[in-house]
Amino acid sequence: MYQMSYAETLEDSAEDRRGQERELFSLVIAQLQAAKEAGTSSGEAAQALVSVHRLWSILIDDLGNSENALPAALRADLISIGIWCVKQADAIRLGNSDDFQSLIEINELVRDGLS
Repeated sequence: MYQMSYAETLEDSAEDRRGQERELFSLVIAQLQAAKEAGTSSGEAAQALVSVHRLWSILIDDLGNSENALPAALRADLISIGIWCVKQADAIRLGNSDDFQSLIEINELVRDGLS
């Protein structure tokens, strides 16, 4: 019977987690694309903006944890990106912007970086 080492298990868990994060980003991106087509006052927009806020709130919290294994500089950069995404989502929600495309592009770049 094959037994995985603890290190292999941790590595697989990290890969699984990155895969789940990619899937979440893909879902949010699809919602943002639908919102862009439907308009800022649509139900699609409301759902997409809530999803952006939830995703980035969770990620910012995780990235701010000192036990996060990413380098501090990368964590700080990702936190800055996350704060921008949350602020942009809020600006759209408040009617101060209709720029879904920037949110889409930034989230695509982050998702693609998880590969």
